[in-house]
This record gives sequence, structure tokens and C-alpha cells, in this order.
Amino acid sequence: MPQFDPSSFPSQIFWLVVSFIALYLVVSRIAVPRIAEVLEQRHRLVQDDIDRAAALKAETDAAIASYEQAMAEARAQAQDHVRSITADVKAIADKKTAEVVAAVTEQITSAEARIAKARSDALDGMKQLAADSARDVVAKLAAITPEAGKVDAAVASALKEAR
Repeated sequence: MPQFDPSSFPSQIFWLVVSFIALYLVVSRIAVPRIAEVLEQRHRLVQDDIDRAAALKAETDAAIASYEQAMAEARAQAQDHVRSITADVKAIADKKTAEVVAAVTEQITSAEARIAKARSDALDGMKQLAADSARDVVAKLAAITPEAGKVDAAVASALKEAR
């Protein structure tokens, strides 16, 4: 094999050094800058994405905060509205209750008056019936006709004693 012949070593070393320097120059002047440029672009792209993500997160946090504030305000308005409606309904119910109580009280007073009048009429009717019966009994038994005033007075005193 000619590569292992020691007489050709100096030429092989010369071409090895020339090839290595040429390869080093090509790699350092062409390949490495292109690779560095690609890496820099990737770094900028990643950094832009991170910055955009941070901006979107900040917008999202602001939107969430405004949403929560709007929800809190809506809840407060709803609670105020419920309290207002409850107060209105309570006022209406109290008014209706007062009206019903007044109507029932009026009906009770009217019924008590009617009952008192009916009782009075019944007692008057009973007095009249008792007076008529007493007059008829005295007329049949004693064969005399008593005076109406005396019979009424006697019935009234008997009813007073019964009470």
C-alpha cells in the first residue's frame, strides 16, 4: 500500500496540512457563519414567540380581571335588585295584609252587630211570646184579661232574675 511507504510521508503530511487549512477556511468562512445565522434566527424566533406569549398572557390576565370585576358588579347589581324586589313585595304584602285585616275586622264588626241585633230581636220576640203566652194562660185560668203593661213588666222582671 502506497500510503504506508515512509518515503511518501512528507508529501502526505504537506497535503494533509493544505487540505486541513482549506477545509478549515471553508468551514470557518462559509459554514460556521451560516450556521450562526440560522441559530440567531431561531433564537430571535423563539424570543419573539416568548415575548408574544407573555403579551398574550398579560392580555388574558387583564381580560380575566375585567371579567371577574364585571361578574362581581353584576352579582352586586343582582343582589341589589333582589333586595329591592323583596322589599317591594314585602311592602305590597304588608299593604294587602292590612287591607285584608281591615276587611275582616269590618266583617267581624258587622257580623257581631247582626248577631247582637238578631239576639235582641230574638229576646224581644221571646219576651213578646212569653207575654202573650202569660196573658193567654191567665185569661184561660183566671178568666180575666190582664193589662198588657203589667204582663210585659212581669216578664221583663222574670227575665232579669233568670240572667
